[in-house]
Amino acid sequence: MRKSYTFKIGGPAGFGIMTTGAMFSRTATRSGFHIFDYVEYPSLIRGGHNVMETHFAKEKVFSQERGVDLLIPLNRESALLHIDEMKDGSAVVYDADQFELKPEDFAGKHVLLCPVPFKKITEELGVLKLMENNVALGAAVGMFGLPKEALFSVIEDTFNSKGEKIVNENKQVAERGYTYVQEKQYKLGTLQDAPLPVSESVSKNYAVPSGNEIIGMGALAAGCQFYTAYPMTPSSSLLHYMASHAKKAGMVVRHAEDEIGVINEAIGASFAGVRAMLGTSGGGFALMNEAVSFAGVSETGLVIYMGQRPGPATGLPTWTEQGDLQFVIHAGHGEFPKIVLAPGDVEEAYLLTIKAFNLADTYQTPVIILSDTYLAESHESIEVEKLRNIEIKRDRGKIAPGDEHGEEIKPFQRYEITEDGISPRIFPGTKGYYYQANSYEHIPDGHTTEDAEERIKQVDKRNRKWSTYLARDFKGPKRYGPEEADVTLVCWGSMKAPALDALTYRDFSVEGKSVNVLHFTHVWPLDQDKVAEELKKSKRLAIIENNSWSQFGQLLRQETGIHITERLLKYSGRPIYPEEVTSFIQSL
Repeated sequence: MRKSYTFKIGGPAGFGIMTTGAMFSRTATRSGFHIFDYVEYPSLIRGGHNVMETHFAKEKVFSQERGVDLLIPLNRESALLHIDEMKDGSAVVYDADQFELKPEDFAGKHVLLCPVPFKKITEELGVLKLMENNVALGAAVGMFGLPKEALFSVIEDTFNSKGEKIVNENKQVAERGYTYVQEKQYKLGTLQDAPLPVSESVSKNYAVPSGNEIIGMGALAAGCQFYTAYPMTPSSSLLHYMASHAKKAGMVVRHAEDEIGVINEAIGASFAGVRAMLGTSGGGFALMNEAVSFAGVSETGLVIYMGQRPGPATGLPTWTEQGDLQFVIHAGHGEFPKIVLAPGDVEEAYLLTIKAFNLADTYQTPVIILSDTYLAESHESIEVEKLRNIEIKRDRGKIAPGDEHGEEIKPFQRYEITEDGISPRIFPGTKGYYYQANSYEHIPDGHTTEDAEERIKQVDKRNRKWSTYLARDFKGPKRYGPEEADVTLVCWGSMKAPALDALTYRDFSVEGKSVNVLHFTHVWPLDQDKVAEELKKSKRLAIIENNSWSQFGQLLRQETGIHITERLLKYSGRPIYPEEVTSFIQSL
């Protein structure tokens, strides 16, 4: 069994919770641990309850866990909210000068209270109050026995742009927190006085990107030259990432006036010949539907990043859900092909983003990367060299050469009827040719038509793209665990994380039941025969989804006729925990 640990910091919005949590994650990674961190926050600028937790271990960590080893609450309410999560032998580090905690607050649990004077330390050192969090961070690193050198390197990287004085002050306050807990001899009971077992291969060899950051990296690696978005959680941080790298990458990044402007700008950029991408969430994507359809009929390749959050309407704007699958695959009026990919972790997010650009160019149609808040805003450790060694191939699809020596400009058969459904394309300015592009049905040279036979030819041509895609580029589900098992857990997208975290270190067995996981990343269109064959290999099927309708289960039934009736569905705005997965399997 794997031994893993969880650090959690919580408090009101505006108190630097996310920055402190992210710095702990990076410190743990540089200390030789694999990490997965998870964040929760309400839709408030200040106040409410924000929390970030880092789950770390010597071995690979796939998701968050329910239990907490060390909690740092920045107010009393944050401490009381997490009582049920405290492990036996866990500890709470807090500032007793700012609020009071008593052993009886923890309902008889064996929890060590470790007061540390965050405020007093910053006042003694004469530094800014906002550095109190780095006192807490130093104390947390000291409680786990992680090397302070790792913390110092993270502080240097985080604050280097603010100058040497700020870096040194943050190091000072962190070291005071670190030495304070050691001088007081505070001990985490969950460590059992044993040193943490580290992995020699981890440290600076691993990066700790969020899902949105790795999708941004994938887009840059794929040669994205135009990115546009209107800020909307959880896609907003991708806009920030792309803007921060725009100059170095030589690309255009646009914060458009609204979501309608966003998608039409991206369509224009793609039509002009550059690789274009846009980002949004459910409410923003709803405004884009007419233009999605325009991209379909004009056969304009486009990469759309869609970060899901709970609806309907504004719903829970900063929480997570897998509630937009059916909406996305049916987006846009009329019938036209689109491709939907749903990564399950940061590595898949990187690879599938690169693939999305190639698919958009090859099939000249919208390709949607379907993520959610859980994947978008969580961080996961990943080996840097693994990313660097990925061979990146850029496929621009069928591009017709210009006619440099033509005596006259000729009409181009942009929507030529082809066997594979894909017509050659040209970009504006290509010598020797012209064609018309608009939102109407058309004949091969782009001129509009309402002729019945021509309409049928174009619809059939566009639809043949799906057959070509399924034969060339569709990837069926990946099976994790034993080839044969008593129970097969079916999941898609980010629910891969809790499924694997629940089962990998149990040897894919729960109370005598063998279990494997069937995970889908290519969620639309589906190869009916291939998917049905995979599902029929299983003795007993169960599905886990972060929605209330089992939307992927509905899709599988629609496409294969197989109805999965045993379901773990969660739609509270929170992700599924590994402990919930194992309890679900026990109940079967």
